[in-house]
Order: sequence, then C-alpha cells, then structure tokens
Amino acid sequence: MADAWTFLSNHGHVLVCLGQDSEVRIRDVADKVGITERAVQQIIADLEAAGFVTRTRTGRRNHYRVRRAGRFRHPLERRVTVGEFLDLVGGTNA
Repeated sequence: MADAWTFLSNHGHVLVCLGQDSEVRIRDVADKVGITERAVQQIIADLEAAGFVTRTRTGRRNHYRVRRAGRFRHPLERRVTVGEFLDLVGGTNA
C-alpha cells in the first residue's frame, strides 16, 4: 500500500474542513476525512485545547471558528499561520 499515505494528518484534514465550513456537521467531516465521528470529536477537542479552534453551540448545531492568526507548533512550520495554510490548501470559506 505505497500510496495510502497523505501529507496531512487527520488533524490537518479536520482543520481544513472546519475552515471550509464553520457549520459543518461532525458526520460530514468524518465522511470527508475517512475517520469515525468519535475520532473527529477527539480531534476537534485537541484543536480547541491547543487554541486553534473555538466552538459555539447554536441551538442543536455547533459553529466553529478557526483562529487564523495561530501558528503551527512544530519548528519547521512555526513561521506559517493557520490562515496562510488554509488559504494555500483551499481550506477557507471565501
């Protein structure tokens, strides 16, 4: 399975989905990324804990706000903001 790997982690894929649609359902993120809904919930919790995403409950739905000014944690990517990354990969709801 040499071509089963991807450049982005599941965390990166979820971040892109949230950047594309601030009201996306967890079920839809799971389908797009190819992981379980529970895994998406855990990743969103990780992104919230790290300060990359905030979640607001509106009725029965969640609204996600990606902190575009945030910087990646790894030293190799630290110079890039989350917003620049999302703009590059098409992860913005322009």
